[in-house]
Amino acid sequence: MSSIHYTKCPACSSLEIKNIFSVKDFTVSGELFPVAECNNCKVRFTQGIPGSASIAQYYQSEDYISHTNTSKGFINRLYQLVRKRTIRNKRKLIEKVTGMQKGILLDVGSGTGSFVSKMKQAGWQVTGLEPDEAARKVAKNLYGIELENTDKLFQLPIENFDVITLWHVLEHVHDLTAYIQQLRSLLKSNGKLIIAVPNYTSKDAAIYKEYWAAYDVPRHLYHFSPYSMEVLMKKNGLTIKQYKPMWYDSFYISSLSSKYKNGKIKFLSAFWNGFTSNLETIADVKKCSSVIYIIGK
Repeated sequence: MSSIHYTKCPACSSLEIKNIFSVKDFTVSGELFPVAECNNCKVRFTQGIPGSASIAQYYQSEDYISHTNTSKGFINRLYQLVRKRTIRNKRKLIEKVTGMQKGILLDVGSGTGSFVSKMKQAGWQVTGLEPDEAARKVAKNLYGIELENTDKLFQLPIENFDVITLWHVLEHVHDLTAYIQQLRSLLKSNGKLIIAVPNYTSKDAAIYKEYWAAYDVPRHLYHFSPYSMEVLMKKNGLTIKQYKPMWYDSFYISSLSSKYKNGKIKFLSAFWNGFTSNLETIADVKKCSSVIYIIGK
């Protein structure tokens, strides 16, 4: 199987890159993957990643909740418990930043379709794209919705969407620049692009280092900070308008990170690490474990 090793930054093309540490794939393979950082734009990226044609095997785990909808294990049960609330919060956020109760929405990386289903129920006209066939089948069985393959992204009509959402998706995309430029072209002139990604400059990331679960190699190809997102958006003709926190992510990620580091979850320390990470977020939203970026042209 061929792998991709970058000699320049995949986000800004700078040659000033350095290795930070190696991170283990705790979900599927047990392999180690180097994580490098660009000295210019500060994006981090996974080295030695499988190409787009061969990475699917690294998603084939019943523990990978976004594709299987599993409730197996404490962490996945916790995820399921808060998901209804987070989906409701996402809908409210979209209504607030757009000033619209209904509109045309594109969701990229829809997983098993829970968000798409709820937005359709709320009256939005939604196109959902998902690359994983098994996840699309789950969406069909659970919600009766037809998600389309992500390849269709480059066939959609330009300037057609009021909102485009990527909930923990951008970090999975191989051709980063082409994706962002296409997303920009699909937005209406006053449309909003909403991107949520983990933040490697959060306190919980600093605590767990190479055990931080949101590195999730090799599925996460890139690892963003608010600064690197600003540089990336500006490079592609977009502007970050607002930053919003994802409060629950610090607890979920800290629990999973504790399991990776210790072999089991140390509940008290994991909760405390998630809590203190959120305390820093109160003073500065850019410190959140995961950040939602509200972006416009």
